[in-house]
Amino acid sequence: MTENTLAIVVLAAGQGTRMKSRLPKVLHPIGGRTLVGHVLATAAQLGADTVEVVVRHERDQVVAALAAEHPEAVIVDQDEVPGTGRAVQVALDALPEGFDGDVLVLSGDVPLLEAETLQALVDGHRAAAAAATVLSALVDDPNGYGRIIRDASGDVARIVEQKDADDAEKATREINAGVYVFRAGLLRAELAKVTTDNAQGEMYLTAVIGLLRAAGEKVAVSIAADTAATFGINDRVQLAEAARTLNDRIVRRWQREGVTIQDPATTWIDDDVTLSPDVTILPNTHVLRASTVASGAIIGPDTTLVSTEVGEDATVRRSEATLAVIGARATVGPFSYLRAGTTLGADGKIGAYVETKNAQIGDDSKVPHLSYVGDAIVGRGVNLGASTITANYDDVNKHRTEIGDEVHTGSHTVLVAPVRLGAGAKTAAGAVVRKDVPAGALAMSVAPQRNVAGWVEKNRAGTAAADAAARADSAE
Repeated sequence: MTENTLAIVVLAAGQGTRMKSRLPKVLHPIGGRTLVGHVLATAAQLGADTVEVVVRHERDQVVAALAAEHPEAVIVDQDEVPGTGRAVQVALDALPEGFDGDVLVLSGDVPLLEAETLQALVDGHRAAAAAATVLSALVDDPNGYGRIIRDASGDVARIVEQKDADDAEKATREINAGVYVFRAGLLRAELAKVTTDNAQGEMYLTAVIGLLRAAGEKVAVSIAADTAATFGINDRVQLAEAARTLNDRIVRRWQREGVTIQDPATTWIDDDVTLSPDVTILPNTHVLRASTVASGAIIGPDTTLVSTEVGEDATVRRSEATLAVIGARATVGPFSYLRAGTTLGADGKIGAYVETKNAQIGDDSKVPHLSYVGDAIVGRGVNLGASTITANYDDVNKHRTEIGDEVHTGSHTVLVAPVRLGAGAKTAAGAVVRKDVPAGALAMSVAPQRNVAGWVEKNRAGTAAADAAARADSAE
């Protein structure tokens, strides 16, 4: 293979004990993706010949997540020898035979680096004909990070880990970002010399830098312009900081694309979301996963969309929708709950305190308030009166309700599935519909009203209601 080929190695074998979690560190999510998922999504933009992920701790969980999120990644298992140096060594062994290009090493817990930064790192490495190039950052508080130690001429002399650093080295503000580019052949040769003789008892990848310098090879360094993007995540505090940094980046990107975001501090948008110009997002709103929002739509306040499609000029306020489709000019809310499989047609309405699930609601149809519509097909121009519900579950199976075009139901109608209402049919208030209703028919289930005189005074003697009834009787 030519020297211009590129392999990417993502290190995801660490235990992540400081997260204090059953979930592997690299699988904690921010912005709708796992930490390692962000790294791999960025890596995919670089056009590498191969991308490998080195795993060890919680191996099965990590591999299962990678199979779902990035099945193209090559899984490499690290053995019992600890350390980043050993992780890269086994990754090199897994590369195609004869590979002698460049190896870009990334950390699975550094999710905010962008493809442009990494491409510039690779390009600079090649232009300098360096044996290795290190990405560094200048920080006010370097505690916890490896330090870049430079020689008298300003070149990189070595990288020293926090636990192995003396006081002078600890005072250095230039930190190692854990991102490197190496020439594969030289990396193989120098890794063979690395030992575990250090405070951690690990095979450090950083030791290769000193060995290359000792061999007279050139080691370059690139200082990252965006310091925050280089930070690794080791605990929940840093996880939250990274999530906020990523969200701020996403919000600014959409604002520059013509989206009005009234309160960026309370708006959260995942990385896979698609927004169109002239969308308005009001405070306390989360737009998550693969949601798409078309031009002119207003989302919020106090709204959560998860993998939901919103059409042009629609309005969704104080509501939650998951795996739903909301048509153009439709209105949802306040306090609506659209569950998976809900489709609301153009100019439709799902109003206050309505829950829907697996329901296809046609154009111009309205479910204004206090209703449940589940496992139903609702035609065009339908109006479901207040507190109409589809009783779709018989304690064993779910059943469907079919409602034709221009059907109007009275308040508190119960449609006991499976049942079908023909086009133009109507139901009386309080109807319990157990049989199909023909087109244009009125369904009623009303018993004659019976008034029992004197019932309150006889059965609730001494109550305020009984006293009021007695006074009314006397007045009459």
